Amino acid sequence: MNPTATERNRPRWRSEDPLVGWAGALCLAALAFFLRRWHLGTPHAFSFDETYYAKDAWSLLNHGYVRQYVEDADKTILNGDVTGLFQDGPSMIVHPEVGKWVIAGGIELFGMDPTGWRTASAVVGALMVLLMCRFARRVTGSTVLGLLAGLLLSLDGLQLVLSRLALLDIFLAFFTLCGVHCVVADRQWLRDRLAAGDGRRLLLWWRPWLVAGGVSFGLACGTKWSAVYALAVFGLLAWLWSAGARRAFGQRRPLLRSVVLDGVPAFVALVGVALATYVASWTGWLVHADVYEEAFSNTQYTSYGGDDPWPTAGEPDADGLGEVTQSLRSLWSYHQDVYTFHSHFLDDSTHIYASKPATWLVIGRPVGVDAQTDIQPGSQSCDAPAGSTCIRQVLLLGNPVIWWGGCLAMVASLLLWIGARDWRHGVAVAGLASTWLPWFAYDDRPIFFFYAITSLPFLVLSVVLAMGHLIGTSDVPTPRRTFGVVVAGSYTVLALIAFAWFWPIWTDVLLTKSEWDARIWFQRWI
Repeated sequence: MNPTATERNRPRWRSEDPLVGWAGALCLAALAFFLRRWHLGTPHAFSFDETYYAKDAWSLLNHGYVRQYVEDADKTILNGDVTGLFQDGPSMIVHPEVGKWVIAGGIELFGMDPTGWRTASAVVGALMVLLMCRFARRVTGSTVLGLLAGLLLSLDGLQLVLSRLALLDIFLAFFTLCGVHCVVADRQWLRDRLAAGDGRRLLLWWRPWLVAGGVSFGLACGTKWSAVYALAVFGLLAWLWSAGARRAFGQRRPLLRSVVLDGVPAFVALVGVALATYVASWTGWLVHADVYEEAFSNTQYTSYGGDDPWPTAGEPDADGLGEVTQSLRSLWSYHQDVYTFHSHFLDDSTHIYASKPATWLVIGRPVGVDAQTDIQPGSQSCDAPAGSTCIRQVLLLGNPVIWWGGCLAMVASLLLWIGARDWRHGVAVAGLASTWLPWFAYDDRPIFFFYAITSLPFLVLSVVLAMGHLIGTSDVPTPRRTFGVVVAGSYTVLALIAFAWFWPIWTDVLLTKSEWDARIWFQRWI
């Protein structure tokens, strides 16, 4: 019996046992959660920017908007007292609120302490491993490569440490990856519809995967604005893939058809839904817009170089729909102030751990999150020899095997995307380009290596795609297949060894000075 068009174009991954794929992915996610939950409350301190986001989350949880803190609020919280932490006025927050609301969920469950404000990150970090398995399986068509991608992501130090801190970037990376996954799933969904003939009979207004992608990208932008670049790039790819699909199925004038039949509904489903989700994520701010108007509309603009007060500054309070409109206009003015802060106010700032994006993929300058140095022998079980000391450190340092190998694999992906027109490698290249290259426009202000966490899944995808090419698709043992299996297996073992080696400086484990020195391979890592 000859296969139908739908059967001929069915992705190979659908013929593999879904139970195996899901069971393996869930096991990896469970292992990742265990490692991220291990001693999550150490160090018992506000590490790096946790001092902003944890307290912002507590304020959102208790007041619905972010209020200014009292002096010594950090010390008070760490001593177990969570009363009287805030002043009456609102705080000028410079990142959206989604990530802080997620952090607030952990605080609600486990309390306002390091374990509580880091729990949400540990959960989302483990879910990101699960998502990576499913994403890579969908792109590569292989359950084994999908699970391998999830394993490699779980073995990375940057992903591990960010999953153990109350920073925003792990949520940004998760929602961005989720959005990209949905766009890739839409590519396959659309091809199935076209194979079944639906594309000839009706306009494809309902694109469920793109709607889900719009929600995901909206949440990503609601965590940090930098997600808008990935939204733009993969929105463009979604349209180009639509045109390619129509061409593949023999439709005349595929580009024009794609513009008319796919472009508008895709834009509404992806960008329109993302915008609606983003605005909805500011509900707490909008409900308390009058507080912000009173505090900032006449004064805040001067702090960050603005030229004019908010248009709503001198307006009387409105009612009903007029109040909603007035609040949205105030929110827009607030966004302008925040953009001025990011694009101009920080230009002259410096930071010891700041780095140029050109160095990120090769781990040029990791970020020290917390450190206890000069721990004397006998103190905290330090067994350093006489004349030496011990150290505890949490360092935002990637797994070198994964990052350096990912750089080499990405070169191959670029060549295979351009030369062989392999769309799978295009996903990896577009993902890296949209999450990394935009930062070059902002390298005159302090930016940090850990911003590259959103690029990591695409480096990992590139690695497993390269492994897939080396191993080949034939099930018959051949010298090429043997070579590919040996290379892929050796690389994975090296990544596992590196994970075990760097584990102490990712998780605040006590080390002697000599043990710490052995893990700091370059002077710029200090």
